[in-house]
Amino acid sequence: MASEAWVVLGRIAGVYGVRGWLRIFSHTEPREGILDYPVWWLGEPGKREERQLVTGRVHGRGVVAQLEGVTDRDQALALIGTEIAVPRSALADDEGYYWTDLVGLEVRNREGVLLGRITGHIPTGANDVMVVHDGSRERLIPWAPGRTVDEVHLDKGWMQVDWHPED
Repeated sequence: MASEAWVVLGRIAGVYGVRGWLRIFSHTEPREGILDYPVWWLGEPGKREERQLVTGRVHGRGVVAQLEGVTDRDQALALIGTEIAVPRSALADDEGYYWTDLVGLEVRNREGVLLGRITGHIPTGANDVMVVHDGSRERLIPWAPGRTVDEVHLDKGWMQVDWHPED
């Protein structure tokens, strides 16, 4: 799977109990959507290790999960901070795009002014916010297709927004 495109779904944020359960920080919406993937790939690109999801559930405002081969607290502690990824082909929606697809896109306004590149996003509840850097300045632009976001061209590497350069 070396040439496969990957999507990071979350990371292991802590331990839960003494039997190897893990606290999961999920990037999915809803957060328990991460439990829909029966196989997780743990680690950094090029060093990922496949693990089967044994079980998981919502716990308070978070998610806890048990993975194959992680049976005690010490094994769980060793995984804290590890990325959880899946191959792009495992995602349900092949028609749309995900935040991971948008990171790195150039952002231009309607007048063609380059505002920078997307470096990340901030989930806010109402609508997410794109973090756009131009090398010297950071802009926070609401993700609102049809209002602030006019066009997305993944194949060409750019996006058009309705945004003033001074904002």
